[in-house]
Amino acid sequence: MQADSEAAVVRALDEKRLFPVHVAERVTAAQSGLGGRVRARDVGILYAQLADLLGADVPALRALDILARVTVNKRLAALIGKVRDDVAAGKSLADSMAVYPAVFTPLHVAMVRAGERAGFLEDVLSNMAQFIERQDELQAKVIGALVYPSVVVSVALTVILGVLLFMVPQFKSMFETLKTIPWPTALLFATSDLVLALWPLVLLVVVVGIIGSWGFLTSDQGRRVWDRWRLRMPLVGKAARLIAITRFCRILGTLLKNGVPVLQALAIAKDATGSVMLAESIAQAAENVRAGQTLAEPLKASGLFPLEILEMIAVAEESNQLEKTLLGIADTVERRTNRQVDLAVRLIEPLVLILIAGGIGFFGVALVYPIFSMAGAMK
Repeated sequence: MQADSEAAVVRALDEKRLFPVHVAERVTAAQSGLGGRVRARDVGILYAQLADLLGADVPALRALDILARVTVNKRLAALIGKVRDDVAAGKSLADSMAVYPAVFTPLHVAMVRAGERAGFLEDVLSNMAQFIERQDELQAKVIGALVYPSVVVSVALTVILGVLLFMVPQFKSMFETLKTIPWPTALLFATSDLVLALWPLVLLVVVVGIIGSWGFLTSDQGRRVWDRWRLRMPLVGKAARLIAITRFCRILGTLLKNGVPVLQALAIAKDATGSVMLAESIAQAAENVRAGQTLAEPLKASGLFPLEILEMIAVAEESNQLEKTLLGIADTVERRTNRQVDLAVRLIEPLVLILIAGGIGFFGVALVYPIFSMAGAMK
């Protein structure tokens, strides 16, 4: 049935002398966030605009109505309209947002709920807008830095495959008269013959390998193995670890600052780090806090946190300034992370060029050296 609320459904069924066993709202693809794409940047802009309107003493319903009309993203505008209708029906803003977890994450909902209860919702929304903007900038920086190496590697692999399939067989017919073929040339010819003879099998192996790797990496054990290997990689692993620590410190500090209880804040922060190993250590730390112990000791046992950060957290716990210290740590580590990302990118680009140059050099030696041998034999 189509109705404005569950109570309306019950009344309509009662008029028909029907007794409902269970009444629940049907969650469609649009409501779950599957009906369209909403970028994190759009959600951050929404929070900033809503914070400005509430700060200017605009009523919540009117503010949501305004945002539903002026939001550029049509998918997000429709969701704002639905949230506005739920708030008008008597729900809290946090409960209305929780219906759409694909757009409004549990982290956002928990912070909004804390802001509604404590009476500083506009401050919470402003903090979330700044947090999303920082995360979006860092993500865009990492993705943008990897575009050039990815394009170069893709072009290089395509060229190598074309050489093996089309050029090498022509050179092979030229060198059939040679009594001895140098080992680089023989290796190149064997690789070309293998690709020509077994390219369907090679393609099948590549496809199965990609699917199998994806299936393994999406499993719990695969994510744990990948996360452990990723965090221990030289240079890149340090940058990934710093990014996860930045997320943890900023999210936990923001939640504590906005009145979220520490155990609930730890449960939310561990799921937002993006690291399985770090989440496990934070979960252990939450158990210690529940038992009345400190937060710094179990984090130290994980071996993922730098010593200076642990010392700052320990001192902050003693002085009851944990949320302020965590936000300061997040700012400091974020600047350090940016330097690590820049350094990693600067090393990746020359490394890719060196590998491509090495491959070109091998192809050149393998194809040109027999030509010089033939020329010397003709003299």
